[in-house]
Amino acid sequence: MRDFKELYQTADWKTEKHVPVIEAPDEAAKGEFIPVKATIGKEVAHPNKTEHHISWIALYFQPEDEKFPYEIGKAHFSAHGASAQGPDTSSVYTNHEVNLSFKTDKPGKIFASSYCNIHGLWQNSKKLKIT
Repeated sequence: MRDFKELYQTADWKTEKHVPVIEAPDEAAKGEFIPVKATIGKEVAHPNKTEHHISWIALYFQPEDEKFPYEIGKAHFSAHGASAQGPDTSSVYTNHEVNLSFKTDKPGKIFASSYCNIHGLWQNSKKLKIT
């Protein structure tokens, strides 16, 4: 059996519809709020159906020289077209996108992880410089 860390998959987000795409500045000022957006399927759309969907996206920040990352936000997506009448009978769908902001005085790395109910765990990261 594989270790949990080995279950996370990565790929080029321009060709793979499961990789979280992180949109954040490359550089930010110390103590100012930093906007972060994470989406799934920016270049290749991911299905959002009852039988195949993104369940959640989580965002973390790992400051340089610190042992553990901080969870800065997590969104669960619950509406995928299901209703009392059955799968894909509703007109209500949650878009798999997270927008948040955080501040830090240290440079580090932003991590995004996501979960597809069919294809498992996915991750991506982006370096952040603080001036």
